[in-house]
Amino acid sequence: MKADNPAIQRVMHEIKRRRLHVLRVTDLTPRMRRITLGGPELAGFLSQGADDHIKLLFASTPEQQAALQTLVLGGTSDEGVKPDMRDYTPRRIDLDAGELDIDFVLHGDGPAATWAAQAEPGQFLHLGGPRSSTLVADVFDSYWLIGDETALPAIARRLEELPANRRALVVIEIEDDAERQPLTSAADVDVTWVNRHRQDLLSVVRGMTPPSGALYAWIATEAGLSRHVRKVLLEEHGLDEHLVKAAGYWRQDPH
Repeated sequence: MKADNPAIQRVMHEIKRRRLHVLRVTDLTPRMRRITLGGPELAGFLSQGADDHIKLLFASTPEQQAALQTLVLGGTSDEGVKPDMRDYTPRRIDLDAGELDIDFVLHGDGPAATWAAQAEPGQFLHLGGPRSSTLVADVFDSYWLIGDETALPAIARRLEELPANRRALVVIEIEDDAERQPLTSAADVDVTWVNRHRQDLLSVVRGMTPPSGALYAWIATEAGLSRHVRKVLLEEHGLDEHLVKAAGYWRQDPH
C-alpha cells in the first residue's frame, strides 16, 4: 500500500525502551495466551494504530541479558551482542489502570512463544516502540480484514474502533475451532473462520464478494501467503492497490 493516499497517514514516534512486569497471564484459547504487563515505565506509552508493532526483547544468555541494559533501539549498527527481538501488536492499552495486553500464539518454538509459555506474574519483559503508527481515516464504508492467529490482536483492535455505520468482512485462518475468539464491534461484522487443515485461505478469499462502498483492505499472514492474497484482491476482485495493505507477520521455514 502506498503512503501517499490522504486517507492513510503514517506518524512517527520517539522510540522508548521500557521494562515492565507481568501482572496477569490469561489463556484465551488453547494456543493464544494474553500477558498483561504494567509498571511505572508504562507511563506515556502511545499506540495510535490498530496494527502497531512493538519490539519485545528476549535474553537467553548472560551476554544478551547485559546487552538489555545498554541497547539503543532504532539504531543502524549491527555490532555487538543483542537480545532476540520479535514484533507484536499491543492488544489493549489502559494507561489509567497501568496495563498493556499482548497476545501470544503458543506455537511451540521461538523466543517469544517460549517465554510466553512459562510467563507468570512478577517476571519482567523489556520492550520498545512502537516506532510508528498507520492512521486510517474514518472515510471508508467497509473493511476487508484477512489474517491468521498472529493477526487477531490487530483485527480485534480495528473492529473495536469501528463505528456503527461501517461494515467489516473478516477472514481468519486458525488451527481448529477451539481457536475462535469473540470479536466485539459496533460495526456490522461478518466473520469467516478458516480451519487451515480443512480449507485453503486463498481459495476462500477468492470465492468471496467484496463489501460494497469505499473499501479498505488489510492482510496479515505468512509473508508468501499475504502476497498471494493481495494479488487476488487486486487482480480478481479489482480493489484499489492504494487501499490494500498487506504485511508478512511471519515467514515459513523453508526446511
